[in-house]
Amino acid sequence: MDLSLPSAVTAPMLNGVAALDTTHLFAVAAALGWASGLRLYAVVFLTGLAGWLGWVPLPGGLQVLQNPLVLGASGLMVAVEFLADKIPAVDSVWDAVHTVIRIPAGAALAAGAFGGNSAEWTVIAALMGGTLAATAHAAKATTRAAANTSPEPFSNIGLSLLGDAAVPVMLWLSWEHPLWFFAALALALVVMVTTTVLLFKFLRALWRRLSNTYRPGSMQA
Repeated sequence: MDLSLPSAVTAPMLNGVAALDTTHLFAVAAALGWASGLRLYAVVFLTGLAGWLGWVPLPGGLQVLQNPLVLGASGLMVAVEFLADKIPAVDSVWDAVHTVIRIPAGAALAAGAFGGNSAEWTVIAALMGGTLAATAHAAKATTRAAANTSPEPFSNIGLSLLGDAAVPVMLWLSWEHPLWFFAALALALVVMVTTTVLLFKFLRALWRRLSNTYRPGSMQA
């Protein structure tokens, strides 16, 4: 079995931009996977739009994203998610529904970054993308669930806007400055894993207190 890395992904020259090298392949694959755990539809729309405008040379496995129909559908879902993610409680329901969507989509997008050049590395990219999407999704869902325990809506809106900004920034870094992207990704993963663990403990303790308070026999007539 040949596990040699492809030297560059097969992609057409766009506005004089050369095909992606191996570092870019992994950076783009990781960015697509990680960002899909936060804003899947924004990832699809922004990546497709960048390819359609000729800003970046999309690998063969991602060129479908620049199809006008895909751009239209993903753009519509970006608007829906932007609004849903700003409403307390609705954001958590949205996250729960997308648990079964973001993770496999992140894996598929990361695999598409390799454009089918190497079956082995495409599978590895898919595993990486799915793992990063799961990590980002778990951190997002846990953080928003914890924020929903507060009656004020401003923390939800602030966290949502932070996610809105983080996705395009990380996608841009992966294309323009892949080494800086890897550094930012490492920091983001440390913060996300730590936050998920701490907030999960908080939510579990809160659930236990509520269960003890409202269980049958705990309230006096």
